[in-house]
Amino acid sequence: MHIRVISPPDRTAAVLESFDANPGVSNVIVHKGAARQPRGDLIIGDVARESASDLVDSLKALGIDEHGMIALDEVALELSANATRAERLVPGDGADAVVWQQIEQRTGEETRLSASYLVFMVVAMLIASFGVLLDQPILIVGAMVVGPEFGPLAALCVGVARARGRMAGRAVGTLAIGFGVGIAATVLATWLFDLVGLIDKSMLLAERPLTDFIWRPDALSWIIAALAGIAGILSLTTAKSGALIGVLISVTTVPAAANASVALAYGVTDEAIGSLIQLGINLSAIAVGGILTLLVQRAWRPSAARAKAPDRG
Repeated sequence: MHIRVISPPDRTAAVLESFDANPGVSNVIVHKGAARQPRGDLIIGDVARESASDLVDSLKALGIDEHGMIALDEVALELSANATRAERLVPGDGADAVVWQQIEQRTGEETRLSASYLVFMVVAMLIASFGVLLDQPILIVGAMVVGPEFGPLAALCVGVARARGRMAGRAVGTLAIGFGVGIAATVLATWLFDLVGLIDKSMLLAERPLTDFIWRPDALSWIIAALAGIAGILSLTTAKSGALIGVLISVTTVPAAANASVALAYGVTDEAIGSLIQLGINLSAIAVGGILTLLVQRAWRPSAARAKAPDRG
């Protein structure tokens, strides 16, 4: 990873000591007085992903985040024997390393209750409601991909695992409001579409062998959701993000809420209750799986402090 630091001049020596003490740091460049806003010295370099969190922690302890700036960027390509040697000095594998500050910032942004989040939630539930009534799994899959709920769920997991109560609280609020707005909008839309003759109650009461699992939870529902929570958090915290789409289409959170909405609109109580239970199981299981994954990652986190710092003299 590429790191950029703006340091107040009186703290630059301490910053460089932190760089020198971290065995994963390489290719350090110092530009005295180069920064104008805020004023200070610009220090850039490369750091192995495995030791990035340790370096950022040490810089925050110096107050650089308050009086200067710390920025990390992923490096797409770097050809450097020096960087390769530094990476070998750090325990662990870069592909599995977690940059905790990066994850906190990324997931923290997902707790914001934005208009686009609510629109995505409503659109996803409407797509899922048609999937339910038409017994079309392809629409259910589409709704799961469109649904934005995994972002706040991931933020909840990070907030609990990292003891960030405010983040966890915002995530719960965003989830609750998002699903509440989505359910209300889908109920109203169901009444409107029924009024104009596009759908009717018989479609909900008909046999739906391809999608009736949405409102009939069982023990496997919890296991599948917990596994999805594990995979989802791993895809966010490591360099293996390609698995996230698979996670999004493996758990019926939005479809369960949509099915409950349609059932509530038509007064089919048993199906509404079953769907809400399925929703609760999925959300809780994803959260538990994600939190446990983060706790294990934190417990197994290799520390750069256990590695020998290279001689940079």
